[in-house]
Amino acid sequence: MKIGTLSYEGIKDILPYRATILLLDRVQIDSETHAVGLKLLSFNDIVFQGHFPGHPIMPGVLQVEAVHQVAALLLQEKLDPARTKDLYIKRIKKVKFRKPALPGDRLLIDVNIDSINGDEAEITASNKTKAGVTCQVTMTISVREKVYDLPVFSEFNDVDKDEDIAMDAVGIMNIIPHRYPFMLVDYISSIVNDDVIAVKNITGTEPFMHCYSPEYSVLPGAIQMEILAQAGCAQTLLRPENKGKIAYFMSISNVECFAPIRPGDQLSIKISLPSSGSRFGKGVGEISVDDKIVTQGTIAFALVDE
Repeated sequence: MKIGTLSYEGIKDILPYRATILLLDRVQIDSETHAVGLKLLSFNDIVFQGHFPGHPIMPGVLQVEAVHQVAALLLQEKLDPARTKDLYIKRIKKVKFRKPALPGDRLLIDVNIDSINGDEAEITASNKTKAGVTCQVTMTISVREKVYDLPVFSEFNDVDKDEDIAMDAVGIMNIIPHRYPFMLVDYISSIVNDDVIAVKNITGTEPFMHCYSPEYSVLPGAIQMEILAQAGCAQTLLRPENKGKIAYFMSISNVECFAPIRPGDQLSIKISLPSSGSRFGKGVGEISVDDKIVTQGTIAFALVDE
Protein backbone atom coordinates (compact mmCIF):
# COMPACT_ATOMS: atom_id res chain seq x y z
CA MET A 1 0.00 0.00 0.00
CA LYS A 2 1.46 3.36 -1.08
CA ILE A 3 1.87 6.12 1.49
CA GLY A 4 -0.44 9.06 0.80
CA THR A 5 -4.09 10.03 0.53
CA LEU A 6 -6.67 7.87 -1.22
CA SER A 7 -9.69 9.55 -2.79
CA TYR A 8 -13.21 8.11 -2.74
CA GLU A 9 -12.63 6.78 -6.25
CA GLY A 10 -9.28 5.31 -5.23
CA ILE A 11 -10.88 3.55 -2.27
CA LYS A 12 -13.51 2.03 -4.58
CA ASP A 13 -10.75 0.68 -6.81
CA ILE A 14 -9.40 -1.33 -3.86
CA LEU A 15 -12.45 -2.17 -1.74
CA PRO A 16 -15.34 -4.09 -3.30
CA TYR A 17 -18.16 -2.03 -1.78
CA ARG A 18 -21.13 -0.25 -3.31
CA ALA A 19 -22.16 3.26 -2.35
CA THR A 20 -24.56 2.64 0.53
CA ILE A 21 -22.10 0.62 2.61
CA LEU A 22 -18.86 2.35 1.55
CA LEU A 23 -18.22 4.53 4.61
CA LEU A 24 -14.99 6.32 3.70
CA ASP A 25 -14.58 9.56 1.74
CA ARG A 26 -10.78 9.70 1.96
CA VAL A 27 -8.05 7.72 3.69
CA GLN A 28 -4.59 8.89 4.68
CA ILE A 29 -2.15 5.95 4.60
CA ASP A 30 0.71 6.82 6.99
CA SER A 31 2.51 3.46 7.01
CA GLU A 32 1.95 -0.24 6.39
CA THR A 33 0.29 -0.51 9.80
CA HIS A 34 -1.45 2.84 10.33
CA ALA A 35 -4.10 4.82 8.46
CA VAL A 36 -6.76 7.41 9.20
CA GLY A 37 -10.07 7.39 7.37
CA LEU A 38 -12.34 10.39 6.88
CA LYS A 39 -16.13 10.19 6.74
CA LEU A 40 -18.11 13.41 6.46
CA LEU A 41 -21.54 12.96 7.98
CA SER A 42 -24.28 14.65 5.98
CA PHE A 43 -27.95 14.81 6.84
CA ASN A 44 -28.50 13.45 3.31
CA ASP A 45 -26.81 10.14 4.19
CA ILE A 46 -29.52 7.55 3.67
CA VAL A 47 -29.00 5.94 7.06
CA PHE A 48 -30.20 9.06 8.90
CA GLN A 49 -33.68 8.47 7.47
CA GLY A 50 -34.04 5.47 9.74
CA HIS A 51 -31.62 6.06 12.63
CA PHE A 52 -33.47 7.87 14.02
CA PRO A 53 -36.27 10.02 12.53
CA GLY A 54 -36.23 13.34 14.35
CA HIS A 55 -33.03 12.48 16.19
CA PRO A 56 -30.41 11.43 13.61
CA ILE A 57 -27.33 9.55 14.88
CA MET A 58 -24.78 7.51 12.96
CA PRO A 59 -25.34 3.87 13.97
CA GLY A 60 -22.53 2.60 16.14
CA VAL A 61 -22.17 -0.56 14.08
CA LEU A 62 -21.44 1.55 10.99
CA GLN A 63 -18.56 3.13 12.89
CA VAL A 64 -17.28 -0.41 13.45
CA GLU A 65 -17.73 -1.21 9.76
CA ALA A 66 -15.80 1.96 8.86
CA VAL A 67 -12.91 0.68 11.00
CA HIS A 68 -13.05 -2.62 9.12
CA GLN A 69 -12.86 -0.79 5.79
CA VAL A 70 -9.80 1.24 6.76
CA ALA A 71 -8.13 -1.92 8.05
CA ALA A 72 -9.03 -3.77 4.85
CA LEU A 73 -7.17 -1.15 2.81
CA LEU A 74 -4.04 -1.82 4.87
CA LEU A 75 -4.46 -5.60 4.83
CA GLN A 76 -5.64 -6.37 1.31
CA GLU A 77 -2.17 -6.92 -0.16
CA LYS A 78 -0.98 -8.82 2.92
CA LEU A 79 -3.90 -11.20 3.48
CA ASP A 80 -5.41 -11.50 0.01
CA PRO A 81 -3.12 -10.08 -2.69
CA ALA A 82 -4.98 -11.95 -5.46
CA ARG A 83 -8.31 -10.51 -4.23
CA THR A 84 -10.03 -13.88 -4.47
CA LYS A 85 -11.20 -14.27 -0.86
CA ASP A 86 -13.63 -12.76 1.62
CA LEU A 87 -11.83 -10.30 3.95
CA TYR A 88 -14.09 -10.27 6.99
CA ILE A 89 -14.47 -9.46 10.68
CA LYS A 90 -13.69 -12.73 12.43
CA ARG A 91 -13.93 -11.50 16.02
CA ILE A 92 -14.95 -8.33 17.78
CA LYS A 93 -13.22 -8.46 21.12
CA LYS A 94 -14.54 -5.15 22.40
CA VAL A 95 -16.27 -2.04 21.11
CA LYS A 96 -16.97 0.80 23.52
CA PHE A 97 -19.26 3.59 22.33
CA ARG A 98 -18.55 6.92 24.03
CA LYS A 99 -20.07 9.87 22.14
CA PRO A 100 -22.59 10.11 19.30
CA ALA A 101 -21.55 10.94 15.74
CA LEU A 102 -24.10 13.34 14.27
CA PRO A 103 -24.96 14.97 10.92
CA GLY A 104 -22.48 17.74 10.25
CA ASP A 105 -19.63 15.99 12.05
CA ARG A 106 -16.33 15.02 10.45
CA LEU A 107 -15.55 11.51 11.64
CA LEU A 108 -11.89 10.45 11.80
CA ILE A 109 -11.24 6.68 11.90
CA ASP A 110 -7.76 6.01 13.30
CA VAL A 111 -6.71 2.39 12.73
CA ASN A 112 -3.62 0.45 13.76
CA ILE A 113 -2.60 -3.04 12.64
CA ASP A 114 -1.07 -4.43 15.84
CA SER A 115 0.01 -7.81 14.50
CA ILE A 116 -0.43 -10.26 11.63
CA ASN A 117 -0.35 -13.97 12.34
CA GLY A 118 -0.88 -16.14 9.26
CA ASP A 119 -4.23 -15.18 7.79
CA GLU A 120 -5.35 -13.09 10.81
CA ALA A 121 -4.63 -9.52 11.85
CA GLU A 122 -5.25 -7.88 15.22
CA ILE A 123 -6.69 -4.38 14.98
CA THR A 124 -7.15 -1.49 17.40
CA ALA A 125 -8.93 1.71 16.42
CA SER A 126 -10.33 4.93 17.80
CA ASN A 127 -12.95 7.06 16.05
CA LYS A 128 -13.47 10.71 16.92
CA THR A 129 -15.24 13.91 16.00
CA LYS A 130 -14.37 17.42 17.19
CA ALA A 131 -16.47 16.66 20.29
CA GLY A 132 -14.19 13.78 21.27
CA VAL A 133 -13.80 10.01 20.96
CA THR A 134 -16.94 8.34 19.63
CA CYS A 135 -15.86 4.72 19.90
CA GLN A 136 -12.92 2.42 20.49
CA VAL A 137 -12.55 -0.93 18.75
CA THR A 138 -10.47 -4.07 19.19
CA MET A 139 -11.05 -6.82 16.65
CA THR A 140 -9.59 -9.54 14.45
CA ILE A 141 -9.79 -9.49 10.66
CA SER A 142 -9.18 -12.60 8.60
CA VAL A 143 -9.83 -14.09 5.16
CA ARG A 144 -11.99 -17.04 4.13
CA GLU A 145 -12.82 -18.74 0.89
CA LYS A 146 -15.91 -17.50 -0.90
CA VAL A 147 -18.69 -20.04 -0.57
CA TYR A 148 -20.57 -20.45 -3.83
CA ASP A 149 -22.30 -23.75 -3.08
CA LEU A 150 -25.79 -23.18 -1.71
CA PRO A 151 -28.17 -25.65 -0.03
CA VAL A 152 -31.44 -26.66 -1.65
CA PHE A 153 -34.07 -24.50 0.02
CA SER A 154 -37.25 -25.98 1.45
CA GLU A 155 -40.73 -24.90 0.43
CA PHE A 156 -41.45 -23.60 3.95
CA ASN A 157 -40.04 -24.24 7.41
CA ASP A 158 -40.74 -23.78 11.11
CA VAL A 159 -39.12 -20.33 11.14
CA ASP A 160 -41.39 -18.90 8.44
CA LYS A 161 -43.89 -16.24 9.44
CA ASP A 162 -47.36 -17.45 10.40
CA GLU A 163 -50.37 -16.20 12.34
CA ASP A 164 -48.85 -17.24 15.67
CA ILE A 165 -45.87 -14.86 15.65
CA ALA A 166 -45.52 -12.55 18.63
CA MET A 167 -45.07 -9.34 16.61
CA ASP A 168 -44.82 -8.23 12.99
CA ALA A 169 -42.75 -5.38 11.56
CA VAL A 170 -45.43 -2.77 12.27
CA GLY A 171 -45.61 -3.88 15.88
CA ILE A 172 -41.83 -3.67 16.19
CA MET A 173 -41.85 -0.12 14.79
CA ASN A 174 -44.33 0.84 17.50
CA ILE A 175 -41.65 -0.04 20.07
CA ILE A 176 -38.26 0.84 18.60
CA PRO A 177 -37.49 4.02 16.60
CA HIS A 178 -35.65 2.32 13.71
CA ARG A 179 -37.02 2.83 10.21
CA TYR A 180 -35.95 2.17 6.62
CA PRO A 181 -33.17 1.62 5.73
CA PHE A 182 -32.05 0.62 9.21
CA MET A 183 -34.96 -1.48 10.40
CA LEU A 184 -33.25 -4.88 10.56
CA VAL A 185 -35.80 -7.24 12.14
CA ASP A 186 -38.75 -8.50 10.08
CA TYR A 187 -40.74 -10.10 12.88
CA ILE A 188 -40.53 -11.55 16.36
CA SER A 189 -41.48 -15.19 16.52
CA SER A 190 -41.75 -15.49 20.29
CA ILE A 191 -41.02 -13.71 23.56
CA VAL A 192 -40.82 -15.85 26.69
CA ASN A 193 -39.72 -14.02 29.84
CA ASP A 194 -36.18 -12.74 29.10
CA ASP A 195 -35.75 -14.65 25.84
CA VAL A 196 -36.71 -13.49 22.36
CA ILE A 197 -36.59 -15.27 18.99
CA ALA A 198 -36.76 -13.01 15.95
CA VAL A 199 -36.32 -13.41 12.20
CA LYS A 200 -34.55 -11.35 9.55
CA ASN A 201 -34.77 -12.29 5.87
CA ILE A 202 -31.65 -11.38 3.88
CA THR A 203 -32.30 -10.36 0.29
CA GLY A 204 -29.98 -9.11 -2.42
CA THR A 205 -31.64 -5.69 -2.46
CA GLU A 206 -30.54 -4.89 1.11
CA PRO A 207 -28.78 -1.49 0.99
CA PHE A 208 -26.00 -2.68 3.32
CA MET A 209 -24.84 -5.81 1.51
CA HIS A 210 -21.08 -6.01 0.90
CA CYS A 211 -20.82 -6.79 -2.80
CA TYR A 212 -17.57 -8.30 -4.05
CA SER A 213 -18.94 -8.76 -7.55
CA PRO A 214 -22.24 -9.47 -9.29
CA GLU A 215 -21.66 -13.10 -8.30
CA TYR A 216 -20.87 -12.72 -4.60
CA SER A 217 -22.16 -10.59 -1.74
CA VAL A 218 -22.25 -11.00 2.05
CA LEU A 219 -23.76 -9.22 5.04
CA PRO A 220 -21.09 -7.25 6.98
CA GLY A 221 -20.30 -8.63 10.42
CA ALA A 222 -20.96 -5.31 12.16
CA ILE A 223 -24.50 -5.19 10.75
CA GLN A 224 -25.15 -8.61 12.26
CA MET A 225 -24.65 -7.14 15.72
CA GLU A 226 -27.23 -4.46 14.98
CA ILE A 227 -29.71 -7.20 14.09
CA LEU A 228 -29.11 -8.82 17.47
CA ALA A 229 -29.42 -5.47 19.22
CA GLN A 230 -32.72 -4.54 17.59
CA ALA A 231 -34.29 -7.87 18.52
CA GLY A 232 -33.13 -7.43 22.10
CA CYS A 233 -34.24 -3.80 22.31
CA ALA A 234 -37.74 -4.67 21.12
CA GLN A 235 -38.05 -7.18 23.95
CA THR A 236 -36.60 -4.80 26.56
CA LEU A 237 -38.71 -1.80 25.54
CA LEU A 238 -41.88 -3.91 25.78
CA ARG A 239 -41.47 -4.06 29.55
CA PRO A 240 -43.91 -1.66 31.26
CA GLU A 241 -41.16 0.01 33.29
CA ASN A 242 -39.36 0.96 30.06
CA LYS A 243 -42.30 2.64 28.33
CA GLY A 244 -41.25 5.96 26.77
CA LYS A 245 -37.57 5.07 26.71
CA ILE A 246 -35.08 4.44 23.93
CA ALA A 247 -32.03 2.15 23.97
CA TYR A 248 -28.52 3.26 22.94
CA PHE A 249 -25.61 0.93 22.27
CA MET A 250 -22.89 1.10 24.94
CA SER A 251 -20.68 -1.81 23.91
CA ILE A 252 -20.22 -4.95 21.83
CA SER A 253 -17.99 -7.79 22.99
CA ASN A 254 -17.02 -11.42 22.50
CA VAL A 255 -18.31 -11.56 18.94
CA GLU A 256 -17.48 -14.55 16.74
CA CYS A 257 -18.44 -14.75 13.07
CA PHE A 258 -18.35 -18.37 11.92
CA ALA A 259 -19.83 -18.33 8.42
CA PRO A 260 -20.88 -15.83 5.75
CA ILE A 261 -24.47 -14.63 5.49
CA ARG A 262 -25.67 -14.34 1.91
CA PRO A 263 -28.82 -13.27 0.03
CA GLY A 264 -31.48 -15.94 0.47
CA ASP A 265 -30.46 -16.73 4.05
CA GLN A 266 -33.18 -16.56 6.68
CA LEU A 267 -31.72 -15.50 10.02
CA SER A 268 -33.07 -16.89 13.27
CA ILE A 269 -32.04 -14.53 16.05
CA LYS A 270 -32.01 -15.68 19.67
CA ILE A 271 -31.12 -13.30 22.47
CA SER A 272 -31.55 -13.31 26.22
CA LEU A 273 -31.79 -9.99 28.06
CA PRO A 274 -32.42 -10.45 31.79
CA SER A 275 -34.11 -7.53 33.49
CA SER A 276 -31.49 -5.63 35.48
CA GLY A 277 -33.77 -3.22 37.28
CA SER A 278 -31.55 -0.35 36.16
CA ARG A 279 -31.14 1.84 33.10
CA PHE A 280 -28.48 -0.49 31.74
CA GLY A 281 -29.00 -3.80 29.98
CA LYS A 282 -26.82 -6.62 28.74
CA GLY A 283 -27.64 -9.59 26.57
CA VAL A 284 -26.03 -12.58 24.90
CA GLY A 285 -27.31 -13.65 21.51
CA GLU A 286 -26.74 -15.76 18.45
CA ILE A 287 -27.77 -15.79 14.80
CA SER A 288 -28.44 -19.08 13.01
CA VAL A 289 -29.06 -20.10 9.42
CA ASP A 290 -30.63 -23.54 8.87
CA ASP A 291 -30.02 -24.40 12.54
CA LYS A 292 -26.30 -23.61 12.28
CA ILE A 293 -24.92 -20.75 14.39
CA VAL A 294 -23.21 -18.21 12.13
CA THR A 295 -22.66 -15.35 14.62
CA GLN A 296 -22.73 -14.88 18.38
CA GLY A 297 -21.89 -12.03 20.70
CA THR A 298 -22.73 -9.85 23.68
CA ILE A 299 -24.32 -6.40 23.58
CA ALA A 300 -24.81 -3.76 26.28
CA PHE A 301 -26.97 -0.66 26.12
CA ALA A 302 -28.36 2.19 28.15
CA LEU A 303 -32.02 3.16 28.44
CA VAL A 304 -32.78 6.87 28.27
CA ASP A 305 -35.95 8.93 28.00
CA GLU A 306 -37.06 9.75 24.46
